[in-house]
Amino acid sequence: MRPAFTKDPLFKKGLKIRKEVVGAEYVERRLAAANEYTWPFEEFATKVAWGMVWGRPGLPRKVRSYLNLAALTAMNMRHELKLHVRSALRNGLTRKEISEALLHCAVYAGVPKALDALRLMQEVFEEMDAAKNKNGNRTAKTPSTPRKTKWNRR
Repeated sequence: MRPAFTKDPLFKKGLKIRKEVVGAEYVERRLAAANEYTWPFEEFATKVAWGMVWGRPGLPRKVRSYLNLAALTAMNMRHELKLHVRSALRNGLTRKEISEALLHCAVYAGVPKALDALRLMQEVFEEMDAAKNKNGNRTAKTPSTPRKTKWNRR
């Protein structure tokens, strides 16, 4: 991390929120990998997106996560969508709420984009379940996989 920015109150606020929402490991990797060309973007994202916007009192994080899922689905931003599916769980959404939000996106963003988003969501859930099973533990905000129904049998 660049020392000059660690003292900036907006950067500090944004960094704290960013780590809470997307995970400290992810953020630390991003910042450690930043170079003279990518550091300005990391500073911008941390201060503006996380410090100024996510740090505002007007919406709870759960609602912000819904908005991110919808926007990222509409733009077909695959990498960011996977990151924010995990973040949505961390912010209190259930797996069912996430799947419903992505289904809702099909009406407004298009079926192909929503279908891709649902596939990515399922990849995230499977990755999280595999990691949970490997470690033999659960986190409080990672609801279990829904039981099989006539709608999700293979």
